[in-house]
Amino acid sequence: MKKLRLFVPFFSLLVSVVCAYPCAAQNNKQPKQPKLKKNYFIKQYPQEFASVQCGLQDKAGNMWFGTGADGIYYYDGRTFTNFTRVDGLCHNDMLCCMEDKAGNIWFGTRNGVIRYTPSSGRPGKTDFISFLISANTIDITTHIKESYSYLAADNFVWSIFQDKAGKIWFGTNKGPYIYDLTTNPNNDTPQFTRFLDDGHIANKDNVHLKDITSMVEDGKGNIWFASGYAKEDGICRFDGRTITSYKPDGINSFRTIIAGKNGDLFFLNSFRGVYRYDGKTFTNFTEKIGIKHDTLIAFIEDRAGNFWFGAASDNMLHGGKGGVYRYDGHAIRKFTTKDGLSHNCVFWIFEDRKRNIWFGTRNTGLCRYDGRSFTDYTD
Repeated sequence: MKKLRLFVPFFSLLVSVVCAYPCAAQNNKQPKQPKLKKNYFIKQYPQEFASVQCGLQDKAGNMWFGTGADGIYYYDGRTFTNFTRVDGLCHNDMLCCMEDKAGNIWFGTRNGVIRYTPSSGRPGKTDFISFLISANTIDITTHIKESYSYLAADNFVWSIFQDKAGKIWFGTNKGPYIYDLTTNPNNDTPQFTRFLDDGHIANKDNVHLKDITSMVEDGKGNIWFASGYAKEDGICRFDGRTITSYKPDGINSFRTIIAGKNGDLFFLNSFRGVYRYDGKTFTNFTEKIGIKHDTLIAFIEDRAGNFWFGAASDNMLHGGKGGVYRYDGHAIRKFTTKDGLSHNCVFWIFEDRKRNIWFGTRNTGLCRYDGRSFTDYTD
């Protein structure tokens, strides 16, 4: 009888554990992977031309993605929320974005500027306001300020950045415009000043600063501009008084500028690679490390000091020779769709606070690399 008393509880416990395991497994289902659902609102272009082409992580840790046809996506770690022209945005093609020091998020489009002002709770359509940049120019002959007008070229906004003084710069087809909060406190109707209209600027190289695709302020307070597609000005530096133009190896078109961890500046030309400037000379960085035969579109340096290069692909619909290169200072590793990349044509690369690397690709593709594997968020 004693043995029976000892055996029964043990047997019951064994049955209980065996029964509990599958029940717990059934109740411990992984949440469904969120996906960026494509809406594709620009019908005049083939869908494969749409892309995730800009993005950021805001002060609260939420992610924002700007696309080439689907407007803006907000991602809180659980779900994606999409905002488009239906919600009052001035355009569905987001070319750039930037969070200012006050926590407002700015988006540059093909037809003006969008500002998102955070409110309590999740973002809503009333949190977005669109502005047109007025062509407040000075007549070259009469030197009289012309009346305000709103021209398409002035509202094709390639790039946005905020300098150390708090001024917000907008790089357009017709040059940079400045929004100065100190002299223009009216937040609802900001006034934009055309940078080249400042008569105190010494423009000895007679640059026009057209198609400003990227802007950066270096450690000495110089503002650097990349003239992307007009193929005239190359790289320009403004030291507070004088604009100077640089054209390394005769190249007059650059796409991206980044400030490196060691203070060097890097300038990306899609067809000739990345040039490094150490304060004295320009050298072709990508040729030096062994990347020579791809068209580069995106470029960052992560916090660990790795350099990431996003390449174009030959076949826009299904991918091709493109992909992503990572250079760790010693060796190059290439990632493609075979490794989990959402598409081999990579337009945008970003590192979040957890050191995950995000990639925006053609065909409105989005994926994240955590150092081990890729997570695809593409619908």
